[in-house]
Amino acid sequence: MTSTAEKVRQLAPHWAVMFVVMFAALAVVERAVGELGLALSLVIVLVIAFAYPLAVRALGVAPPVWQR
Repeated sequence: MTSTAEKVRQLAPHWAVMFVVMFAALAVVERAVGELGLALSLVIVLVIAFAYPLAVRALGVAPPVWQR
């Protein structure tokens, strides 16, 4: 069993990258189409939040906590 501190240590870099990707995607979409509403912004964030772990696993760089 992995401790909570170890899980956070493994996931912190991935969370940071995921948040940067979220902000970059929101900025690019907002620049391309103009002002985004809350609903569209939330959809973009949720898509990235669910797709990022899948992509990281597919690339083979997922932390042990995400490998199942």
